[in-house]
Amino acid sequence: MNRAEPLSASPQSHPVTGTAYGLGIGPGEPDLITLKAYNILQKADVIAYPALEDGVSLARQIVDTHIPKGRTEIAIRIEMGKPADPIYDAAALEIGQHLAAGKTVAVLCEGDPFFYGSFMYLYGRLADAGHSVETVPGVSSMMACAAQLGAPLAAKNDVLQVIPGPLDKDRLRTQLGNTDAAAIIKLGRHFTKVRDVINELGLTDRARYIERATLDSQKMVPLADLPADATAPYFSMILIHRRGDAWR
Repeated sequence: MNRAEPLSASPQSHPVTGTAYGLGIGPGEPDLITLKAYNILQKADVIAYPALEDGVSLARQIVDTHIPKGRTEIAIRIEMGKPADPIYDAAALEIGQHLAAGKTVAVLCEGDPFFYGSFMYLYGRLADAGHSVETVPGVSSMMACAAQLGAPLAAKNDVLQVIPGPLDKDRLRTQLGNTDAAAIIKLGRHFTKVRDVINELGLTDRARYIERATLDSQKMVPLADLPADATAPYFSMILIHRRGDAWR
């Protein structure tokens, strides 16, 4: 986002502006934040994060012990069932005001900002408005789930697919039927549909289920061991490898 200025430009030619950092803070365990993200968080003037309407913010909870006292905080309240664009528009304007005042803004993002992360929507708006924006990668939920399950995602010439659970049944069947390995994300209310497709394809014995990876409430089990009426939260994932284990 930063552009090199002509050598002849004086320091007074342009107003001082701050930088917005999209910080990948990992999947849930506080220690999985990177050293770079931690250092930026310590120096930031303003800290922004997504939050539900009732004020709960998993991102804020993850780094609670890392946030210095006295920082300005912006809760970006996501209203379920309502269009998100106006919410991100308003958040970008508020963050932009702090940047125009020369402040540094750290925007928290669970997992990695550019792996299905909400920060990307702020990134686009802030960058388009001419602000300085940088992204700090983080440990994604997919990597954390693989580590907790002891299930390498892919090896050799394997093709790995990331498949969102909300896809319709036919698309799910097509994607899963033509891959070596898959990470199925965003299960939630789509869990039963996804599980049915996995059963139809004969992949149940190659599937591992995990929810809330790295948190105290983490649960992981072979998919086949879940009861028939099992449900899954949004923060859950199924990993599948056709060889059972990637190293085989």
